[in-house]
Amino acid sequence: MNNLRSVEFCAGAGGQALGLEKAGFEHSLLLDNDKDCCATLLANRPRWNVQHADMQTFDGLPYAGADLFAAGLPCPPFSVAGKQLGEKDERNLFPAALRLIHEIQPKFILIENVRGFLDASFSEYREFLRRQLDHLGYLADWQPLNASDFGVSQLRPRVAIVAARKAYWPYFSFPLPLARRPLPVGALLGDLMASEGWEGAAEWARAADAIAPTIVGGSKKHGGPDLGPTRARKAWASLGVIGTTIAASAPEAGFVGMPRLTTRMVARIQGFPDDWHFFGRKTTVYRQVGNAFPPPVAHALGRQIAEAIRLAESPSSQHLKSAV
Repeated sequence: MNNLRSVEFCAGAGGQALGLEKAGFEHSLLLDNDKDCCATLLANRPRWNVQHADMQTFDGLPYAGADLFAAGLPCPPFSVAGKQLGEKDERNLFPAALRLIHEIQPKFILIENVRGFLDASFSEYREFLRRQLDHLGYLADWQPLNASDFGVSQLRPRVAIVAARKAYWPYFSFPLPLARRPLPVGALLGDLMASEGWEGAAEWARAADAIAPTIVGGSKKHGGPDLGPTRARKAWASLGVIGTTIAASAPEAGFVGMPRLTTRMVARIQGFPDDWHFFGRKTTVYRQVGNAFPPPVAHALGRQIAEAIRLAESPSSQHLKSAV
């Protein structure tokens, strides 16, 4: 099979793109309306076709025939941290996604969103989306996935919305959790905490023996970088971390007290490789990391989609279809 081609909207800092790349997809397009996110993508993958644009006015026709339409649509319309206005929220980009899907006609669709998308209050909107996708020729389903089930050291529930053309749908199944448990925060970040000579790093790492709470990226409309609401900050405190702000660097020799995380530490918790660099100031970088789709989860989904396409287009599958 030739390399699979994907187009991605609201690409952010590249979490989903990295996972899909590892699953065998070549990105024909990565689009985001945030210039710092676009700069991050280009800094790491100069060959990618990255476009700084608004998906609501973007023309998808030049990308018709892509194997996969992927998107990390804005979460606030469905997030419990927001007002949960759903389709009434001005940031709801599902209508733009449906228009682009109609123009691009991909084989598969993958849209990531928050756990709140599955709330009972949005049941009518979910069925509306299902009907719209069916009208476009797709079968669809959605499933909650927790990042910790796929090797990410974080309690991060997300919803994967997957749709496929009807000939491809029978070959797809959602990924199963890994058998191994993710590393606790201390084991994951111990080397980074010790990188500037802090003598207490090893003791801190032994005590931080659980995975992290959900990293919250937040909105451009609100404040600077922190690790989430009060409950999350208490969870961070139990891991020996101050959750109110992000540090510019790891604690130095002679440091006393509870450390703060750096953006590099948060990126590692989110599943980014250490060689993935982020463009912008500390607050901007933290927001990029916190809003990202963990690459290992995107990889697991991408692998299932790639396998479904391979099976659907295999000679044996075509033979069975012709026999029927």
